[in-house]
Amino acid sequence: MRALTLALFATVAAAPLAAQSVDRAAVNRIIDEGTNQSEVMPIAQHLTDVIGPRLTNSPGMRQAEAWTQEKFREWGLANVHKEGFEFGRGWSIVHSSVRMVTPRPIELTAIPIAWTPGTSGAVTAPVIVAPISKEADFARYRGQLAGKIVMVTRPDTGSEPDRAPFRRLTQQELSDHDFFEPAVNDPEAADRRLKRLDFATKLDAFLKSEGAVAMATMSSRDGKLLHGSGYLFGREQTPAVPGIEIAAEDYRRIARLIRIGQTPTLEVTSNVRFDDSDVQAYNIFAEIPGTDAKAGYVMAGAHLDSWAAGDGAADNAAGSAVVMEAARILSQMGVRPKRTIRFALWNGEEQGLLGSLAYIERHIATRAPAAGAPATGLSRFYGWNRRWPITKKPGYDQLAAYFNLDNGSGKIRGIYAENNPAAVPIFREWFAPFQAMGATTVAMRPTSSTDHYFFQSIGLQGFQFIQDPLDYGSRLHHTNVDTFDHLKGDDLRQASIIMASFLLNAANADKPLPKPPFPRQPKPTDPFAWPEQED
Repeated sequence: MRALTLALFATVAAAPLAAQSVDRAAVNRIIDEGTNQSEVMPIAQHLTDVIGPRLTNSPGMRQAEAWTQEKFREWGLANVHKEGFEFGRGWSIVHSSVRMVTPRPIELTAIPIAWTPGTSGAVTAPVIVAPISKEADFARYRGQLAGKIVMVTRPDTGSEPDRAPFRRLTQQELSDHDFFEPAVNDPEAADRRLKRLDFATKLDAFLKSEGAVAMATMSSRDGKLLHGSGYLFGREQTPAVPGIEIAAEDYRRIARLIRIGQTPTLEVTSNVRFDDSDVQAYNIFAEIPGTDAKAGYVMAGAHLDSWAAGDGAADNAAGSAVVMEAARILSQMGVRPKRTIRFALWNGEEQGLLGSLAYIERHIATRAPAAGAPATGLSRFYGWNRRWPITKKPGYDQLAAYFNLDNGSGKIRGIYAENNPAAVPIFREWFAPFQAMGATTVAMRPTSSTDHYFFQSIGLQGFQFIQDPLDYGSRLHHTNVDTFDHLKGDDLRQASIIMASFLLNAANADKPLPKPPFPRQPKPTDPFAWPEQED
């Protein structure tokens, strides 16, 4: 804490005085409130240690929805409310265990796959390795799966890390982020992804028809890391066959035993609970009202939901805590910005950015309706950007800037300009007071896969911050070890200060941040490409 505080005050003292759009007196107050009165770590601790996993529509997520609203009201925020959107079933793990019974007893590291059914008590059955990754594989294993636990992932030989699991970005790496990335417009790409999404439903139906007891997959990472990710959360989508993910080391051991003729028997207990009492998921909002009703609003957001394997600390209690702490800092300062400052905690991000997409469709813009049945989940994510035209709503021109945080606990090192060169000099000016904190880079390249994505895809000013990776990608992302222990207080305090400053700058700027051109249906990047062969 002392080291961060000294660096912060050194930053203010050394910063140039020329930046006209940055209120340096306000920066001083933000720094003081964000260091000496910070609540970012208690916020993160409550979301993780106390509430725990926040799978969309799970009991933990319902607690988080209520608690975050309570905190916003406690801090004096205005218009605190939730907005619902159609999602699907709630699901949570009550208890689970997986044991190898023969040829010798071993407790295995495993977890139920989200939204798969339970086993109705302990189930004991032999295993079979049946790698199935496409429909053509069904014929190979037909008639062999009855009464068995089916291991559908092809065993590999393992992997060893080739870089340190915990790292910060070097200046060279930061420089490497700064490039213009032309869009690649492949009209068939989304269709190929959608076909792969259908495979999970077809695999479940095949396993059920063959009489399989359960399905087992191998974790995609070594180190006894588990994920348990699943996407069949709709009321009519729930799989029929229980699913478990087994740690890679345990999975390979079972496969090796099968290979030498000692077919193991597993005992699987998956006690899970579904909740259909409310199929709506809820985004949480709070505001600091602006003084000019015609000036619109700026917004910061992070996703509140997580997967169920860990406590969702780096992904994304960290970002949620930063957004909440920025709200607390600015509210405590009593700021009266020109534009309203809105704070958003999104739901359903892990299932396809569903919360932020619901907000956009309700308040900002819509696209042409999907052909056929309404798309849900990842089908909705992959298909939304391919529907034309975009139709603006009255709220389209009200949004002056959106800032997102969703890359773990690492300190902010810069921001992605999202191929918007007009925003680059503005952001460089806004970062000037924070150079000694390591926040210097304005990188031209675009990013995707989190809640700013659909904002910038419809021509709005949606931006994602650059953060030090720490151990986010190597160990924490979506895993069972994503717990409070891996959050770094100095980093999150720095991020909260910068988030609050950027919001205040954007709210008081003479003009909104420049928009990119309004999107039109693009032509194919390669009009001469041959279609890919189907498997």
